[in-house]
Amino acid sequence: MKNHSLTGIAAKLLYNGLIYRYKKITGNPMKPQAISLEITHRCIAKCIMCNIWRIPKEEPELSIDEWLKFLSDDFLSDVRELDITGGEPFLLDEIDRLFSGITTLSRKNLKKMKSVAVTTNGFLTDRVIEKTEKILRDFSKAGLDLVMVCALDAIGEVHEKIRNVKDAFNRVNSTIDKLCELRGRYPNLIIGIKTTILPLNINELEDISKYTGERGLFTIMSPCIITSGRYLNKDNKKELQFSNEDKNKMIRFFSGGEFRWSFHAESLIKYLETGVMKKPCTCGFNYFF
Repeated sequence: MKNHSLTGIAAKLLYNGLIYRYKKITGNPMKPQAISLEITHRCIAKCIMCNIWRIPKEEPELSIDEWLKFLSDDFLSDVRELDITGGEPFLLDEIDRLFSGITTLSRKNLKKMKSVAVTTNGFLTDRVIEKTEKILRDFSKAGLDLVMVCALDAIGEVHEKIRNVKDAFNRVNSTIDKLCELRGRYPNLIIGIKTTILPLNINELEDISKYTGERGLFTIMSPCIITSGRYLNKDNKKELQFSNEDKNKMIRFFSGGEFRWSFHAESLIKYLETGVMKKPCTCGFNYFF
């Protein structure tokens, strides 16, 4: 049975690879299989690497009904993974209705969807836990996984300096601990952390890795991106740029045993060494933000 399963997976990967190459050669896109939605620009934090919080409150955002209408389009019928981000998604009063609508769509329009990920800074602990448990109950019935990703840039005071929020580490740590308790009751809950690597936290990576290992969390650890688009942070360029020493520290970290078999880490090391990213990207092919 196990060999049969592995053969099926290998055949599916081969098929997907052939389709990808054919579409790429002919210049034809596929239907999206993964999408990320920035549902709000509102945020509690004032992070040094992100100026989304500077967007005026009066700047219009899509309503929950508009997001659900968008997600019901037949063009998205192949979506497997949905990523909800912001700003801080849990600031939305109607976030419950968004997820209950997504649950309904998973039975009708989004039948191939397997998981929904939510990125949070974890500062609104009680609200995050209350909403998450409600979402998990609905998702359990629909056969969906909920992936909770908490932003964590250091263990202790450095996290507070990066996020510019008082008691930042203790607040997100409390949220993570309570999410781990929920995971004991809901096997469809997957928990991880997202670390934005900066000159300020370059010496914190080992401690973050140890913290996640002790709690059984997955990690997303990537150098910050300087852009006039998504993070609106080009004005912060001077304090965000890495020195050669910083780059060497990242190379040593990602070369460690924990990342030995990670394709992402291997590609990142080559990028830090050469300045060229050769990892294939499906953005605009079967993924969009």
